[in-house]
Amino acid sequence: MSASLVLIIVVATAYLATHLLYEWLAKRLLIVSGAEYLVLGVLLGPQVTGVIPVEAAESFGPIIVLGIGWIGLTVGMQFYIPRLVRISALTFRLAVVESLATLTIVGGALWWALPRLGLTSEFWAIVPALALAGIAVASTPAGLDIALRDRKRREPVVNQLETSLGVNAFVAIVVSGLLFAWVHRAPVNAMRPPTPTEWAVITVGVGVLGGTLFHLFLGEERQVDRLVVSLGGAVILASGAAAYLNVSPVLATLVIGIVLVNTSRGRDELRTVLASAERPFYYVLLLLAGLSWRPTTSWTVIAVILLYLVTRTTTKVFGTRVTTAWNGATPQLGRDWGKALIGQGRLTVALALDYARRPELPIGDVVFTAALASVLLTEFAAARLVRAALLPIVEPLRDLAQRLPWMDEETGEHPVGTAAEPGEVFTPDAKGASTLLGPATPDDEERR
Repeated sequence: MSASLVLIIVVATAYLATHLLYEWLAKRLLIVSGAEYLVLGVLLGPQVTGVIPVEAAESFGPIIVLGIGWIGLTVGMQFYIPRLVRISALTFRLAVVESLATLTIVGGALWWALPRLGLTSEFWAIVPALALAGIAVASTPAGLDIALRDRKRREPVVNQLETSLGVNAFVAIVVSGLLFAWVHRAPVNAMRPPTPTEWAVITVGVGVLGGTLFHLFLGEERQVDRLVVSLGGAVILASGAAAYLNVSPVLATLVIGIVLVNTSRGRDELRTVLASAERPFYYVLLLLAGLSWRPTTSWTVIAVILLYLVTRTTTKVFGTRVTTAWNGATPQLGRDWGKALIGQGRLTVALALDYARRPELPIGDVVFTAALASVLLTEFAAARLVRAALLPIVEPLRDLAQRLPWMDEETGEHPVGTAAEPGEVFTPDAKGASTLLGPATPDDEERR
């Protein structure tokens, strides 16, 4: 049996098993499922059992590029401009400051540490340090999705987390894309190597062209089956062009997503298609990452992982606490909403794979190992971290709303609150709770 067939059978079996358990694990145990595929890939790979040899693992490069591009497209679909302009300046400011603080602190610490650990020279240390700093900014939205489920999202802290997750993803992708434009290996047939600025413009241009072509041909399409094929073609085209030019596929498809969500009338159908395929692509990426991963026990690599985890976690938790207090937003957001940003997932894996597959970049194996170790250590607990961040601020508001004598405007009666079930973060809103936490907005229905 060929290695490719074995991989297809394993992926299909593992996906079916996880799909059956996903809802139960998410609802009952608040566990984000997915990192087990990484472990499965390591077990099947040449480092352990050798079921999938090195040559077969390397032949799956186009699938990796396609999966990276799909995740970038999914992120881009979050940036719907009419919705973004309704977000408050304070919310954006907190999200941007948190992202830039993580980028600066993690990048600075690694830039100082990597040469002293003997992993790279002083000159080249900035490249892996920036790569890991960009990856550190990214946080997984899976924990928030599982913790909230179908609950209404009217609380300011939830709005802050959703905005921060989007800004985190945007900053991480842009930093990664600009890094690849800066340290670039031009195609063999290039007559004049473009400058880094030109490579960055080319990357964005690939995305704009892909999004424009899709909109011209299928901008009004609503049929899901045609959208699946068309989106797949757009991602293959943009990702393939970016891979050939050796620029960032995830940045190119991010631009496609931004173009599509702001020009297509079928944006809801597009989001549905992307969401339905995102998890399978993520599982495949995790499996392929495990196949190519070479875990190490080197003390220098372990030191880099610990430094990465400590600086990232400290900045996410205490940096947001300081910034929130400085802006006087602690009563609305609480002190610990940064805990909900600790988990890492699909975008982290995509960016790490994109860096590791480029031989011209220094210490790709160290960057790859640090990123995957963070996913393994934080993704399972992502939903519980969200719950720990939200409960201290949301529960008192809910209890207060149920105790206050709110009047039903139509009946003149006092609404009765509903008790929370064990393990749930929120309860269905009574009208009193809705009045206290703010009126419904058009975004509420969109986010449900």
